[in-house]
Amino acid sequence: MKNSIIALLLIIGLSAFAQEKKDMGKRHQRSEMEKFTPEQRNQLMVKKMTLELELNSKQQEQVGKIIAEQGKILEARKAERMAMKDTDKKPTTDEHFAMQMKMLDEQIAMQAKIKSVLSPEQFKDWKNLKAENRERFHKKRSEHRGKEEQRG
Repeated sequence: MKNSIIALLLIIGLSAFAQEKKDMGKRHQRSEMEKFTPEQRNQLMVKKMTLELELNSKQQEQVGKIIAEQGKILEARKAERMAMKDTDKKPTTDEHFAMQMKMLDEQIAMQAKIKSVLSPEQFKDWKNLKAENRERFHKKRSEHRGKEEQRG
């Protein structure tokens, strides 16, 4: 009787440990979008926007150019972060402020470009989609942080 209880506890403990390790591996996987080339990501984004906002062919072409331009900006920003991370140099408060200001200026410029391409109704829908995506991102991020705190 004691042996079967000990064996049962051992199996439960090992399965819980195995489950925890499996979850940890998922954390380090790249997102699905990161696996694609920049051109493929741009095409997917344009197609999604076409479906969600009912873009015409002219709008698709213009939005595609804007997204490609934004993608280059994001890649450059990512390279800057990686270079800074490799040197273990942390930005000063002023440098961090300047980076934030630059990022916000880029977002404002992109929004103005998108607004010039979309109809007022489409632009309103685009803003709503962005807000929904932001909420979904923050929800996943907080769930992820909660799991890390439970482990920690």
